[in-house]
Formats: sequence, C-alpha cells, structure tokens
Amino acid sequence: MKVKGNGQAKVLNSGELERLFDEGLISPRDRALFAICLFTGCRVSEALALHQDDIKGGTITFRKSTTKGKLKTRNVDIHPRLAQFLDAYQPQTEVLFPGMHNRGTLTRYMADRLLRAACQRIGIEGVSTHSFRRTALTQMHNAGIPLRHIQEISGHNDLGTLQRYLEVSAEQKRAAISSIGF
Repeated sequence: MKVKGNGQAKVLNSGELERLFDEGLISPRDRALFAICLFTGCRVSEALALHQDDIKGGTITFRKSTTKGKLKTRNVDIHPRLAQFLDAYQPQTEVLFPGMHNRGTLTRYMADRLLRAACQRIGIEGVSTHSFRRTALTQMHNAGIPLRHIQEISGHNDLGTLQRYLEVSAEQKRAAISSIGF
C-alpha cells in the first residue's frame, strides 16, 4: 500500500470501489475520469489526454502520442458500466476533461487532488490515481484472463512489468500452498 508517496498504489476491493463511486466522487466528470481508468486499465495521464472523438463505436482509443512509451495506439472496448458514467458526463469541449475555464486539459495534479478528497470523504487510505490501473489488471488476472490479453489492454511492453502490477492476496498464497502434496 502507498504511504506518503512510497510503495505501490492500493488495489481496491469491490466495496471500496462502490463507496468511492457512490459517495466519494461527487461530480459526473470525476466519476467518468476514474471510471475510464478503472474499466480500461489506463494511466490517469492517458485518460486526461482523451478527446471526444477518441470515444466512438463502443471503444476508447488511446492514441500512441499520449501513451507512456509512445509505441502504439490501443483500442479498448467500453464496458457497459463505463458507458453509464460516460453518458452521465457530457462536456461541451473537444477535450474530454478540460482544465480551468475550459482551457487545456485537467492536470494530473488536479486529478490526484480530486481523488484524495474523495478518499478522505469515505475514509480510504493508500489510494492513488494508479490504484485504478492496478485494480483493473488484478481483477482481470484473478478472473483468469490470460496475461497476454491483459498486456494488450494495458499497453505494457513486457509481461514482467505487467506482473509487478498484479497483487497476490493472502488467500491466493494459502490456496497455492494447499495445492502441494502427494
């Protein structure tokens, strides 16, 4: 868990996610922003760089120029729950998350402040903007999705880097040990 900027971002459980989206995040914009991060496994900077025309045909396109490695464009299907958050948020600008006075885009710093305030409202600690990415990738892994598929969605260059994102619970470790025997 992340403490004072150190460690990995917390992986959120379903109860924490529900509370965060129902009670913590108070505006449709904030819910849409973090829902994109959760339901696509993208980085907050990738979500903040989205334009209205990046969302069409049931997919979100993360342009090569806005991804971390700037290596390739990736398309991610829009989850039905994400579609609900996007429908509730209708910005009147070309960029999806405009900055102050509709100029530029919302900054990573402001997104972090919005999330910290939301978490403080509901009493969750150790959460950062990267928590949504770690949560999404861990949930897909726990659901048995092949790592290669998760890699395509997340945009990781290699499986080793992707595996560092995945949290292994105490229960999973116990189950692994209990499978040993003859």
